[in-house]
Amino acid sequence: MAWLEWLGSLPHAALLRRSATLYLLVNAAHITGIGLLIGAILPLDLRLMGVLREGPINVLAPFLVRVAATGLALVVLTGFLLFSVKPVEYAENPAFLTKMGLLAAGLVNVLVQHRGASWRPALIGGDISVSVRLLAAASFAIWIGAIVAGRWIGFV
Repeated sequence: MAWLEWLGSLPHAALLRRSATLYLLVNAAHITGIGLLIGAILPLDLRLMGVLREGPINVLAPFLVRVAATGLALVVLTGFLLFSVKPVEYAENPAFLTKMGLLAAGLVNVLVQHRGASWRPALIGGDISVSVRLLAAASFAIWIGAIVAGRWIGFV
C-alpha cells in the first residue's frame, strides 16, 4: 500500500486533483481511447465470428488491429493518470479490480489469437477456423465486460 500512497503523491496526481479542467481532458482522452479500442475490436470480432460478412478480412483486420492498438495505448496512458488520482481507493474497488482482470484477460486473448496457427490464414482471406471464431467470441465478451466493469467503478 505504501507504493500506492507514493503514486498518489506524485506531482501529476496532485495536479489532476487540483485541476478539474485537466482531469476532464484526461478523462475525455481515456474515453476516446476506449472508443478507438472497442470501436475497432468489436467489428473485427463480429467479422471473425461470421456475424458480419461484408468486407475482406485481409483488408479490415490489419487496419482495425492498428486502430485498437492505438486506442489501447491511449487507454493505458490515461488510465494510469486517472488511477494515480486515488490509487488506494481504486485498488480496493472490486469493480476496478474486475476491470483490470478483464483487461489482462483481453490482452492474453489477443496474444493467443495473434500467435495461433490459424490467425495468419484467416488474415490472408483463407478459412476462418473454429479456434479463431471462439477466440473472437471470447474477445467480444471480455471487452464488453471490461466496459461494464469500468462503468461500475463509480457505483461501488
